[in-house]
Amino acid sequence: MNPLKSITGTLVAGVVLALIIAFLLGQSQNINSNPIEWTVWFHVIVGITWIGLLYYFNFVQVPAVAKALADKEPGPAAINKYVAPRALLWFRWAAVLTWLSGAAALFKMGILVPAFTFEGFTFASSTSVIGMGAWLGTIMLFNVWVLIWPNQKKILGLDGKEHSADAIAKAKTVALMASRTNTMLSIPMLLGMTGYAHGLPTPF
Repeated sequence: MNPLKSITGTLVAGVVLALIIAFLLGQSQNINSNPIEWTVWFHVIVGITWIGLLYYFNFVQVPAVAKALADKEPGPAAINKYVAPRALLWFRWAAVLTWLSGAAALFKMGILVPAFTFEGFTFASSTSVIGMGAWLGTIMLFNVWVLIWPNQKKILGLDGKEHSADAIAKAKTVALMASRTNTMLSIPMLLGMTGYAHGLPTPF
């Protein structure tokens, strides 16, 4: 049976392969096998899923739907009916898992409170860098669940209610601006996530 014939099989195979590699590499005493890394590993996977879908919506789907609106066939119906609801499902729950796993990793490292308070608002260490990323991620999570998802339900007719053209137009604007805000915030957010361990960019 080929596991690559289903997405579940593909994911399971990827996890098994990663665990085998981790076990083999972990036999060396020079390799860090700190249990914190499992939390971070999961955080990175779901984070890539979240931000990847955010970029998909902004760079691919929104422009594609705009062009499809100009065509009689097939129009945007296929994307809005079959693609968008599934993408939004993965998108919003990946956001939750990213935030929770990130908070769990900070807690395991003993820097949850220092990160979110910027070392008591002293900005005295690299903990403040990841804290900046954590706060931006928190704002982005808020935007997903409070602004993007409720308005997308109106736009796609997933809330089971009838909405006027004006209400849908307003929902489109709010959802788009929240999504674009998240795209903008994702860039410094990722800077904070990577800068904590690898340092911030320096001027040339």
